Amino acid sequence: MNETEQILFMQIRLLRMMAEKYGLTLKQAAQTFAEYKVLPFIREGFGIFHVEGDEAVFEEIKGFLKAKGASL
Repeated sequence: MNETEQILFMQIRLLRMMAEKYGLTLKQAAQTFAEYKVLPFIREGFGIFHVEGDEAVFEEIKGFLKAKGASL
C-alpha cells in the first residue's frame, strides 16, 4: 500500500471512530470533518500519526476540533 492509500485508510478509520464515539451517522461525521478541515490535518500529520495508534490520533483530532471551536 502506498502512502496515499495509507492516508486514505487512516482518514476513513478515524471518520468511522468519530461517528461511533459521538453517536453520529457517517454523513454527520464527514460534515464535521469537512467543516473543520480534519482530513487535511490528518494528511499533514501522517508522518507522525502513522506510528501512533488510532486512539492517540483521535485524541489529537479532538484537540484540533476543540481548538477550532467545535462542540463535541
